[in-house]
Amino acid sequence: MTTYVKETSLLTWRSLRTISRVPERLLDVTVQPFVFILLFLYVFGSAIHVQGISYKDFMFPGIIGQGLAFGIMGTGTATAHDMREGVVDRFRSMPIGRLAIISGQVMGQLAEQVLGLTIYVVIGLALGWRPHFDVLHGLELFALVTLALLAFTWTGVYFGMLVRSPDAMQGVGFIVIFPLSFMAGTFVPIARMALIPRTIAQWDPISALVATVRGLTAPTYHTGGSWLLDHPELAMVLWCLLLLGVCVPLAVRRFNRTLAT
Repeated sequence: MTTYVKETSLLTWRSLRTISRVPERLLDVTVQPFVFILLFLYVFGSAIHVQGISYKDFMFPGIIGQGLAFGIMGTGTATAHDMREGVVDRFRSMPIGRLAIISGQVMGQLAEQVLGLTIYVVIGLALGWRPHFDVLHGLELFALVTLALLAFTWTGVYFGMLVRSPDAMQGVGFIVIFPLSFMAGTFVPIARMALIPRTIAQWDPISALVATVRGLTAPTYHTGGSWLLDHPELAMVLWCLLLLGVCVPLAVRRFNRTLAT
């Protein structure tokens, strides 16, 4: 166990050190938050009215939830790069445990996603967002966000192993994750959507994530219309456990098969 922890720590540090050589890896967690926040808060936000809550208090929980979901794309792209550029092949000749290699990848990506979420929160507080929660709800929010980070990171790692290139991972992400994150009530209330996107949004797994963050930081606002939105915290936990239960063993199996070939 001590060897595993040491090897995982070293590989996590190796993953983080590559950022200095490829700084554009952080664009999705540094520059993108500024662009999205400024665009939706000061351009579209002026035309969007949400009853019973300020648009800042409505938008920032949504954009935090979207940022968590976007972690799938960033993690998948980084994993695809390592898998296709020979990084994993170099580990074969080294006395490193297989589990430590994939664990280091996950931990490194988790650190990048935490950086992105921190930027979201700092920008929000600087622009006037004021989340409303007590200590107990704050701890609950922290635990749920941590669970979502783990679930989305492992999902990104698995899909990054499946695709043939980092570009393919980005393409898949923008086809699937991008529209689902925008239909999750991130920037506009789900109740105002047309019938088809509203129906999708009411059962969108990212909607549960957004509704959970919003419900804990702006408790006066409630989104309903489906079981998922009426019980967002439970739905979010179930979705995250499902992703972890499916993606973790599949990712480990895929990784072992890659090293064996």
